[in-house]
Amino acid sequence: MESVTKDKNYSCRRMISGAGHDAQMMSIICPTTMIFVPSYKGISHNPAEFTEDEDLVKGTSLLLDLVTKL
Repeated sequence: MESVTKDKNYSCRRMISGAGHDAQMMSIICPTTMIFVPSYKGISHNPAEFTEDEDLVKGTSLLLDLVTKL
């Protein structure tokens, strides 16, 4: 993942997530990753969640590049 973000000059960091997304279940049978983008005040999974369009575009672009690379 870091090599993909480096190509785009995006900042990144490894995060431990307690989220029980599909990645948690799939990690039992194959490598997985999750792409997180910043949300206003760190609020997620809540009606008050808001993410800037620019950050959504960056996350989507990163996903496209990663899938293309794989």
